[in-house]
Amino acid sequence: MATETSAAEAATTHRSAFAGDLAAQIDRLKQDGVYKRLNFLDSPQSARVRMEGRGEVLILSSNNYLGLCDDPAVVAAGIEGLRRFGAGTGSVRFICGTFTIHRELEAALARFVGTEAALTYVSAWNANEGLTASVVQEGDVVLSDALNHASIVDSMRLAKSITKCTTAVYAHSDMDDLVAKLEAHRSARRILIWSDGVFSMEGSIARLPDLLEIARRYGAVLVVDDSHGTGVLGRTGRGTAEHFGVLGQVDVITSTLGKALGGAAGGFVAGPESLCDILTQRSRPQLFSNALPPTVAASALAAVQAIEAAPERVTRLRDNARYFREAITEAGFAPLPGETPIVPIIVGETATAIRMSDLLLKEGIFVTGFGFPVVPQGQARVRCQLSAAHTRSDLDAAIAAFKTVGKTVGLLH
Repeated sequence: MATETSAAEAATTHRSAFAGDLAAQIDRLKQDGVYKRLNFLDSPQSARVRMEGRGEVLILSSNNYLGLCDDPAVVAAGIEGLRRFGAGTGSVRFICGTFTIHRELEAALARFVGTEAALTYVSAWNANEGLTASVVQEGDVVLSDALNHASIVDSMRLAKSITKCTTAVYAHSDMDDLVAKLEAHRSARRILIWSDGVFSMEGSIARLPDLLEIARRYGAVLVVDDSHGTGVLGRTGRGTAEHFGVLGQVDVITSTLGKALGGAAGGFVAGPESLCDILTQRSRPQLFSNALPPTVAASALAAVQAIEAAPERVTRLRDNARYFREAITEAGFAPLPGETPIVPIIVGETATAIRMSDLLLKEGIFVTGFGFPVVPQGQARVRCQLSAAHTRSDLDAAIAAFKTVGKTVGLLH
């Protein structure tokens, strides 16, 4: 009995030390003003949401670019998918079967982004993570834009660890630096160039035509993560490639189902049929993780069909982004220039961005402030994201709130 008591006490002490260390880390985050507090919503994601403790607020920090999160047809498709296919897949696809809804969705995605085939994952993070290590080996080189999403960065780290490939980073959108890196690795068996289509913290668009020309010149494979471009850019929302008139020319596209395409969850890789087949054979997130829940696949398919049937959603999104950008600039703020619905308003210091976010929420506007280390020192920002679901009165209300808060924090006079 004494031995059991001693072991239990030791276990309690061990757990207490572990929990105490984590609590100290949390305290430091709070002291530094970078602790993230969760706001709980009691309604569908939409232009306006119900937030616990605050009632209705206008949301300007969502990736729900086309307002499809609560679109009746998208919701109904998910409900029907739940009824027809059940809640889950039971195991991975090659072990217990692949639902037909996944095949239908993947065919629609490939058609939509202009590739031969597509393969879905439970997240865009998994799609990126599974891709790199599956298509490179020792002696290959992977080059990445300095501002690429963290999922790309981690996919490269994983690939380097597994395959012993070489990785390098080129300066953001600096084609001269990219060429210099390519020249330094001319002897590589295979070279992958990774770039976001739209850089999420900047709202800027990749120099896709230049990337394509350089990739062809050096025999490299160009991979574009178009998570913030799919459903957003191009006349009909087909992404960065359509925006530049090069639909069908990008070697590999990865993207998400969790933003413009219904806003639920999931991601995909799109490219040659042989690529999707090799990912089915080798990609660890495919081999060791359940497939996308069928109800999510059904909703995503309905979202793709909704965009194809009503491309005016994309036009409305573009108009809203242009209106807001012009009005917020006229009010005296300094948003980064661009033509996407991501409008980062530069405010300088992290504390200012966090304070503005808190004050705006008190004004009924839910928008997030970002500072160092997410963005460089002195470049803290309040990142606004527009939606086709926003009305003109929504945008005017947001601009009025920004003016009030801007004066409070000393950014406006």
